Amino acid sequence: MEFFNFHHHHKNISYGIYNLDLESIPTDSPYSIGIHPKDINMNSIENQFNWLESNISENCFAIGECGLDSFVEIDQKIQEEVFLRQIKFANDIKKPVIIHCVRKFYEVISCKKYAKQPMIIHGFNKKQSIAEDLLKNNFYLSFGKAVLYNLSLQNTLKITPLDKIFLETDNDDFDIEELYLKVSEIKEISLESLNKQIIENLETIKNG
Repeated sequence: MEFFNFHHHHKNISYGIYNLDLESIPTDSPYSIGIHPKDINMNSIENQFNWLESNISENCFAIGECGLDSFVEIDQKIQEEVFLRQIKFANDIKKPVIIHCVRKFYEVISCKKYAKQPMIIHGFNKKQSIAEDLLKNNFYLSFGKAVLYNLSLQNTLKITPLDKIFLETDNDDFDIEELYLKVSEIKEISLESLNKQIIENLETIKNG
């Protein structure tokens, strides 16, 4: 059984969504492409958007990762402008948006009103109340390695509907099957049922 890796940075993984590095060339497998808050270059924003817009191929699954990060030195207003522009571009090309968010969840939620396509918070590992607010606003949550050991996050996963879940390795070096096994145990469903649900979720966001 193969397990879909919703967000990863490893070129050797073909069954999943590869996060394309800035100024890189698209791969032959599904990828996401976006301008990460930390990569925003004030002197070449238009060049960065030209790269983004000119590298949309049939293998492009999503726009991202993009979003807001309170630890990044780039001015928050600029971050929001770049994020909103990517949301609107995703609307135009009908692609879901993979979001990077650090301590800016309510600002991200406020941007949701501009989105016509599904929005997914990648690497979610925050408290349950934030998860509940995101779910109320129809976000999807993608969980990573922290689920294997973080008891609080495991409780958050329990209350997250199966049709709002994705699983990923991100930058971590571990087998995604381990994560699927843990989530199937937490959600008290078979590995096969979990796998089937994730594929259904992918089809849902792919079709907007």
